[in-house]
Amino acid sequence: MFTRFSASPPAPAPGAAPDLTRRRLLRNGTAAAGALLAAGPLSGCASPAAADDSALSVWDLFQGGDGMLMDDMIKAVSKGPQGFDVERTILDWGPSYYTKLAMSAAGGRASDVAIMHLSRLAGYAPGGLLDPFDLELLAEFGVSQKDFAPAVWSRTQHDGTVYAIPLDVHPFIVFYDKEAADKAGLLDSSGELAPMGSPEALLDAGKALAKATGQKGILFGHVTDTAQTWRQFAAFYAQTGATFTLPDGGPPQIDVDAAVRVVTFMQQLFDGRTNPNNLDYNGAMAGFIGGRGGMIMLGEWELPTLKKSGIPLGAARFPQVFEKPGVYTDSHSFVLPHQENPDPARRRQAHRYVAEMVKQSLTWATAGHIPAYQPVLAEPEYAALDPQSSYADAGEVAVLDPPNWFAGAASNFQNRMCQPLQAALLGNTSAEKAVRQMVREADTLLRQPNPVA
Repeated sequence: MFTRFSASPPAPAPGAAPDLTRRRLLRNGTAAAGALLAAGPLSGCASPAAADDSALSVWDLFQGGDGMLMDDMIKAVSKGPQGFDVERTILDWGPSYYTKLAMSAAGGRASDVAIMHLSRLAGYAPGGLLDPFDLELLAEFGVSQKDFAPAVWSRTQHDGTVYAIPLDVHPFIVFYDKEAADKAGLLDSSGELAPMGSPEALLDAGKALAKATGQKGILFGHVTDTAQTWRQFAAFYAQTGATFTLPDGGPPQIDVDAAVRVVTFMQQLFDGRTNPNNLDYNGAMAGFIGGRGGMIMLGEWELPTLKKSGIPLGAARFPQVFEKPGVYTDSHSFVLPHQENPDPARRRQAHRYVAEMVKQSLTWATAGHIPAYQPVLAEPEYAALDPQSSYADAGEVAVLDPPNWFAGAASNFQNRMCQPLQAALLGNTSAEKAVRQMVREADTLLRQPNPVA
């Protein structure tokens, strides 16, 4: 679907119409798909070329509450004499979005700006499907490297060149019932969740919360969401200090002992008694909202739903229980899909648009997302957001998927890692066997050719 946001007066005149000559065609069948792109609109949405050529075309995958917040941000930057004329295209979240994004860049139908999960960058930048940002031009508009946490900024690059500008950091965190946590003795003097510091402390916290609620302690729904278990494993594994490196061609460089240690702890944590391990995602959410658990491990994006429940809601960074801090995250980022002959004036507008949008991220933070543009974090208005400001430092210890073409949000990598992990949590296999299967799955993926290389 399209949404149009017009400036007053209109944006500067564009350059020539997009060159429809395909720069390259993706292997594995996407040549036919590229031909379809050249022939007509993407399924369910008109292509950017069908829009008014005077407008800056932007693609994203935000619907629901996030979609409305994105509307608000675009409206804000479209006001006044320097406002933008924006043609927004909203596509479905998931693998289909990334397929369409790749085909548009390969087929000469790319938008001016698009949203991409930072964890997917390695599948696009090396194959020439994205164009780099001009950092001097961004700096002219008030945005530079120093404005972002190093842990996040380091993942915006390929071969030392920046291909993405983060809008947010969206971490896997814990939400908790403040009354239950207080009764369980888990709050510090400021009324926030106290640090755990060890696996034993988190196990004890689950028992204390179960006693306080008279039900369960820590909820974790993973059976119907294939990314949930991976998010938890990745955070705990990073906290051991071990690396999860997948070099091209293999073999995987994974610390098996550290991984077994983590999976064994996860089995202890979700033993089906104090903390249930057999609830699906929606069941875990319903249990927490209904007071049948004192804490839940979720992505921060569930904040709007939980706040509507009316429970005394607290939130905190994912607990550190091993040797190093680490929080599994991803980042919605702005990218420049490849264009064969980009018009300099239009590309300049794209840079200014990205700079102005990240400065609007206080609006984005109301849904729970952490603004990646750190000057927003320093604003009093952000500090007043409750409970968002309680986990604002998660971006400083961000852990993303391995930087491989097959990894990242909505990827088959997460699915394949989760299958053995889920089997271990459900008691169907041992921690050792689960980890060995994860290594085999990673090795299989590493032997597959990158379709855009």
